Amino acid sequence: MARYTGSVCRLCRREGDQLFLKGARCYTEKCAFKRRATIPGVHGGNRMRRKQTGYEIQLRAKQKVRRTYGILESQFRKYYDIANRKEGNTGVNLLHQLETRLDNVVFRMGFGISRAQARMWVTQGHFEVNGRKCNIPSYQLRPGDEVKLLENSKVRKQVMDIMEISSSREGSPWIEVDRENLKGKFVTLPERAQLDPKIQEHLIVEFYSR
Repeated sequence: MARYTGSVCRLCRREGDQLFLKGARCYTEKCAFKRRATIPGVHGGNRMRRKQTGYEIQLRAKQKVRRTYGILESQFRKYYDIANRKEGNTGVNLLHQLETRLDNVVFRMGFGISRAQARMWVTQGHFEVNGRKCNIPSYQLRPGDEVKLLENSKVRKQVMDIMEISSSREGSPWIEVDRENLKGKFVTLPERAQLDPKIQEHLIVEFYSR
């Protein structure tokens, strides 16, 4: 399966915003974006100063969300097509497609320091959904589904340590977490107001509607 293997700090600099792709490091002064917020490349500073076109604004809005969730273009486009076929707001439907991914929910529950780490552990088979082992990061959860770390998981100690670190992280009201038993429940689909206000999903819809 194809995946991005380059520097994730360059992605934050390219999008001109912190995407929190490296977990705890992003909250410290070691964060590459805090130290150097210019676009990568020799002429990065010049590109930040020039006026963006309408197409570029839409493209950057799409790329920022795609990179935040760690998804390749083909799969992101697939999520958009699914969202577009559903009733209701296409942009919100797209965010629901992204938020209900198993790797994202594992991260939201505090079992991973970043979405990349959560995806890796899901792929390695450390989690079960509704009592059945699942190693598919893109598995779509439904309201009422329960996610639990396997009892014999080799990363149990690491997850417990991460839970301590992430205890101060703002929780997701649409998810219930049982920290003692290292499990959680996906209660309901999140309201738009509960998700990142910096996401401009209407620009993503405009980009794909061209």
